[in-house]
Amino acid sequence: MFDLIISNGNAVLPSGTAIVDIAVTGGIISAIGGAGTLAAVGARRVVDATGQIVVPGGIDPHIHSGLTLPGPRGTSMTSELPDVVSKACLFGGTTMMCDFIFWQQGETLTAAAEARRKLFDDACYADYTLHIAVESPLSPAILAEIPAMVRAGYPTIKMFTTDITPGRMAHLTKFGDIWEVLKILAKEGGMALIHAEDNDLVMHMYEKLIADDKTGFEYLAEAHTVLSEELSFNRVIGLAENVPGAGMYMVHTSARTGVDAIARSRAKGFPIYGETLHQYVLFNAEDYKRPNGQIYHTYPSLKYPDDQKALWAGMESGALQCVATDELCCPLEVKLIGKRIDDTTGGNSGVEPRVALMYTEMVTKRGFSLEHFVDLISTNAAKLMGLYPRKGVLAVGSDADIVLLDPKLAHKIDGSALHSVDYSPWDGWDVSIWPSMTVLRGKIMVEGGQFNGVLTDGEFVPRAIAPEILSGPAV
Repeated sequence: MFDLIISNGNAVLPSGTAIVDIAVTGGIISAIGGAGTLAAVGARRVVDATGQIVVPGGIDPHIHSGLTLPGPRGTSMTSELPDVVSKACLFGGTTMMCDFIFWQQGETLTAAAEARRKLFDDACYADYTLHIAVESPLSPAILAEIPAMVRAGYPTIKMFTTDITPGRMAHLTKFGDIWEVLKILAKEGGMALIHAEDNDLVMHMYEKLIADDKTGFEYLAEAHTVLSEELSFNRVIGLAENVPGAGMYMVHTSARTGVDAIARSRAKGFPIYGETLHQYVLFNAEDYKRPNGQIYHTYPSLKYPDDQKALWAGMESGALQCVATDELCCPLEVKLIGKRIDDTTGGNSGVEPRVALMYTEMVTKRGFSLEHFVDLISTNAAKLMGLYPRKGVLAVGSDADIVLLDPKLAHKIDGSALHSVDYSPWDGWDVSIWPSMTVLRGKIMVEGGQFNGVLTDGEFVPRAIAPEILSGPAV
């Protein structure tokens, strides 16, 4: 007898959509059969998914939990920890979160990973994995650690081509260091994640805007420009294209110029992949002028309507493969503390509505196929980050991470009813679907708005990137 059967749902399978039964045994998908056939065999629990869309659990490839932020009245605070973020993930149909290890000077990569794991282990409801983020200077000893980290299941390293804001964040990785890391990752089968902005231009624009007394956050798009994305994307792509075996994933692509640079490189056969955020495709620089306009901001800045059109076109054409959140949960009071171009807090509490919003915007409004929607919110991330086929697919042998999306749960988002913090940039937005059930490795974590998880449910998932991902634009 099976443990669980999801019966009669319109499931998005690798072969296409079909009304099927999906059986689960021991946390793994153990059988997929015609509608009603497996239910007739029986299980400890049979769920009738008639009229619902059944998809693999969402994967958010870009989340930040537990980061230190400026707090009220000169204090500091920590953004929401994995327990809060992962619960919001599950309520919204995301079962796998990819967070970050922010290595600091003076420690080893191994120590940084161990410390970060302590924040998650037995304290995360969803499954998770971790990228490593580094910055200059990178000593020979740190570079020498990278092969072992890749073999230990950390094959992705994030690097920044900018310090982002003057004096406040400082994550810059110099191009010489990026080059050295790319060569090591190419040899070891890892991949670079790049936050690309032209540091000289960004810092020049901060100086110019401050000198011109244009310090309000509504000028952020003039500090983090479309031109900056063009210059930085092309420069770092040019570097990587000259490293045999290298592959790159461009995080939070925000501008037309970034999409164009990725598309040109892919056309040459280079294994480069692009991520955007639902913030960039649903908000633009005009939203900074709205009341509490900081709530729409993340870094790099929002851009313009033409850039939004290019991002949608990039998702349709395949130049962009993933829609992430760059999640950073903090209360509204903290999000609104910064009022200047150089002190506004980035990130947002976007992981819970991501799947439903993207279904609404992609499938309902723009006619994307269900398969393409699933690729953008789950399957592509699994393939690129070394999680596939364990994650990101409804297939026999894969983890039973299953989400039921119910059109009968269409509603207007109420930010106060979400499960991370006390606001949402998408408060008042209509969604045409919502998860009725989220299953993590065979356990029903959310059903009918009821949460059934315990903090030991989430597991760390080590990764290894498939060779085909690094041999050309395979996704």
